[in-house]
Amino acid sequence: MPGIFDQIKQYSRSPQGKRVIATARRTASDPRRQAQARAWLSRLRRR
Repeated sequence: MPGIFDQIKQYSRSPQGKRVIATARRTASDPRRQAQARAWLSRLRRR
């Protein structure tokens, strides 16, 4: 039985995984999303 990292690697190499990765990269490069992530992280750190 493959380990969790092997399963993640296998998924990331599949066509569906490649689509998900491409979508995540596009979303992460959006300046508005970056600002939202920074704001969320700063709120999380304050607790």
